[in-house]
Amino acid sequence: MQMFFVSEEKTEAPERFRTPLQEKTYQALAQLRIPFKRVDTDEAITMEDCVRIDAKLKMKMVKTLFLCDRKQTAFYLFITAGDKPFSSKNFSTALGVPRVSFAPSEKMEAMLGTKIGAATVFSALLDTGNRVQIVFDKKVLEEEWYGCSDGTTTGYLKVRTADVLHVFLPYTRHALQIAEV
Repeated sequence: MQMFFVSEEKTEAPERFRTPLQEKTYQALAQLRIPFKRVDTDEAITMEDCVRIDAKLKMKMVKTLFLCDRKQTAFYLFITAGDKPFSSKNFSTALGVPRVSFAPSEKMEAMLGTKIGAATVFSALLDTGNRVQIVFDKKVLEEEWYGCSDGTTTGYLKVRTADVLHVFLPYTRHALQIAEV
């Protein structure tokens, strides 16, 4: 059985970008002067893969879910702890919205510029019309470090949670919503 590859930590952007979102992510981090550490990996698919990434970057990866209402008119990017099970009912109750489900992969690619497994808060860079509401589970805000995809399933970032909340989100003009789910 082949080991899951995780590179050494790096503090500079990749030499070549795999997606437009990945390129925009690193451009924004540079422009906003947000320091980061990152690793390149094999395609991360399982939670075991994320555990290896967490160990290398010494942080806990968040779980980022792209959700929508039944009519696909309201969209949510829900960021929660990586090991926390998701409950659509609890999410909807906490936000006072109708029941949500996972948004179709075509919507994810069109609106967030990512495929399944690469959802990231950095997709807010592509959501210039603010169609997607960014919702953080309160538990994530307790962590000093924020670990997430760079818009691919082979690149992962570690940044200060405070930089995501107080520098990055205002830059994208997205309001921070906090929910106890």
